[in-house]
Amino acid sequence: MSTFAAVPHTPRSDDQDLLNRLAADLTAACYTVDGVAALVGTDAYAALERDQTVPALLAARAAQRTEEQRTERQDSAEQDSAEQDSAGSRLAAVVLVFLLGEALPTALMDGALPSVGADGLHALGLVEEYDGGLRALMDLRPYSSDTGGEIWVASDLGSHVRPGVLRTDHVLGIGRASLTLAQFAARTPVGRALDLGTGCGIQTFHLLAHAQHVTATDVSERALAVTRFNLLLNAPALGIDPANLEARVSLRLGSLLEPVSGGTYDQVVSNPPFVITPRRSSETTDEQFTYRDGGLAGDDIVSSLLQDIPSVLAPGGSAQLLGNWEIPNGSTWQSRIAGWLPETTDAWIVQREQLTPTHYAETWLRDAAENRNPARFAERFRDYLADFASRSVEHIGFGMVWLRNAGGPATLRRFEEVTYELEQPIGPHLVSAVERHDWLGGCPDLTGEHLLVADDVTEERHQRPGAEHPGVILLRQGAGFRRTTLLSTELAGFVSACDGDLTAGQIIGALAALLDRDDDAFAAALLEEVRNLVADGFLVPEPVSPAKPLP
Repeated sequence: MSTFAAVPHTPRSDDQDLLNRLAADLTAACYTVDGVAALVGTDAYAALERDQTVPALLAARAAQRTEEQRTERQDSAEQDSAEQDSAGSRLAAVVLVFLLGEALPTALMDGALPSVGADGLHALGLVEEYDGGLRALMDLRPYSSDTGGEIWVASDLGSHVRPGVLRTDHVLGIGRASLTLAQFAARTPVGRALDLGTGCGIQTFHLLAHAQHVTATDVSERALAVTRFNLLLNAPALGIDPANLEARVSLRLGSLLEPVSGGTYDQVVSNPPFVITPRRSSETTDEQFTYRDGGLAGDDIVSSLLQDIPSVLAPGGSAQLLGNWEIPNGSTWQSRIAGWLPETTDAWIVQREQLTPTHYAETWLRDAAENRNPARFAERFRDYLADFASRSVEHIGFGMVWLRNAGGPATLRRFEEVTYELEQPIGPHLVSAVERHDWLGGCPDLTGEHLLVADDVTEERHQRPGAEHPGVILLRQGAGFRRTTLLSTELAGFVSACDGDLTAGQIIGALAALLDRDDDAFAAALLEEVRNLVADGFLVPEPVSPAKPLP
């Protein structure tokens, strides 16, 4: 079985000494998120995240020229030392080559990364000869997160720094979708985790921060090779023993759940190849963009995952994934997804956007730089529109999916559309929301419970000038899902009394007496509204009993 250490056209990971020397050089060059942002400026660095390289390119070139001029002013006896010791010059060279796709003289790269040197970069498969110097074969960029500190992530060069249409086995780097999933995924400690469709390995890096062992799968051998390179380059930060990689991470080749058949996991994360792509009877797998195209018609890739992922979840295990789904004429996205879910699977789906077929086709054709071939672009655009029309698709939704093996009939089915900005990472807030759901399920009667207003909640009251009472009372969350809800007068009175001193039943009794509403219907209706406030996180249970599972 392949170890994915030496796959053609990917960086090699069969020489740990070279990897260690490269890591030491990158550290010495201050090639970190903060280091690059300081070199090119925060605005130019933000543009890089949008694949706009020009501001950073201008800044890096200017920094390099400044260092060269400073060196030229040194006495000749000091010049060689100055070139080696100039951190700014070293960093600028690394940024120009690995972030911006520039070719630089070999001597400059020898000086920028002296331990590994140009020969070592060649041996690792990171650079090639070009125009009398060196240019990158791979994107290599710093990344900072809960992975344990600064790491570096290799991937294929993006369309913004290379000519032509992307290769079909392109290994995607850190993009908007992968960051969305990383922020959405649960971070509670687990034993066994699965990264389904690992790509460059970004989700695996995050999982290693809280999982004892991670299985990373992909249909692409190149993707697994890049993931292995990234794991071993960053072994100390990721808590990996390079001599025993399998103790923490298992790399498996295959499509979807085939490589893990028969296994179960406490957590599954997946940024699958969910892009809806028109199928052609004559196409082969070599013609499909493996990083985004699952090879199935319509949204079958997402529907099959929602149906099948629960089968590899341990009891109580959860999954977080991204997906696209079609919304045909006369249908709703909620009902469509609900039909895919097994009866024993809890689910929370958050739709983040909807696109028309035209907008969707344009987005993904440009994503692979297919617009650089006008004839192909026009043909593929026509195929997309005809494909969507054949199924009467009016919109395509994109969103985040949370699943759980309920071990019995599902108790949680929540579908919501949230198009505004959420607090990130949102994953911990969703985990807390699920815990509140479970608590409510074990507490059918709230009258004896003590409730508190969540720390991030504020109240707004609006009234017309001269009015005796407010016409609108709102509760707003400052964190998490940042929800806003409208309160009735009696519900506002209930919330204002939730300081932990009185039980919910005592507060309702006082309100009933004050409003002269001493009847069961009043109490039942108010309690139902209170349950909704707890479910949404405006109110939280006070941990009065250690025997009860509380958020």
